[in-house]
Amino acid sequence: MVTERRYRRIVESLMRRQPTFELFLDDVHDGHNLSAILRSFDAVGGLRLFYARREDKPVKIHKTIAQGAQHWVRSRRINWQERLDFLQKKRSEGKQIIAARLSERAKDFRRVDYTKPTLLIVGNEKEGISPEVAEIADMEAIIPMHGMVQSLNVSVATTLILYEMERQRSAAGMYDTPQLSSKRIEKIAEEILYRDAIARRSKGAIPARQSLWLDK
Repeated sequence: MVTERRYRRIVESLMRRQPTFELFLDDVHDGHNLSAILRSFDAVGGLRLFYARREDKPVKIHKTIAQGAQHWVRSRRINWQERLDFLQKKRSEGKQIIAARLSERAKDFRRVDYTKPTLLIVGNEKEGISPEVAEIADMEAIIPMHGMVQSLNVSVATTLILYEMERQRSAAGMYDTPQLSSKRIEKIAEEILYRDAIARRSKGAIPARQSLWLDK
């Protein structure tokens, strides 16, 4: 049974979602990192996450790390061979493409304007963002490092950038005014409640809050 309190909480969360800020994971293959990124992305009101993997294997979500974030973030896998076309399409839609990558042209991640429609790209744990993907980026951003180690874990680095985005958008009042239309909010809320209802009626055959809305 759906309570009014639960429905109101879902709607209030959707009213703060930031659909104009999207995340793309370029061959991130560690399930722990993906789970942590999902959790951070949900925490800042992220809605759409895209990922591409070189290997044709699923990434395991660790429930104790993700804490259910995978049920609230819309995730979509992009074919490895089609990821460059996908990123070009995002640019044609008006998004600035920001690559989190160490390079000579990179600027401090805090100097990027995340209030603009943005697609942030982060790379895998070992090699970072692939060169061909980096070439598409409008800008590269780095996190200053003052110690001997010159990189952070990808989930930690992503979280730092996400919260700089949150800081900027919060200061600009972008969490105060819904970015999704009331019709869209209602539709997504209905999808979530329908998903929960199916899980209950299946008596465990379908996992609770199984994703009906992922990959859409």
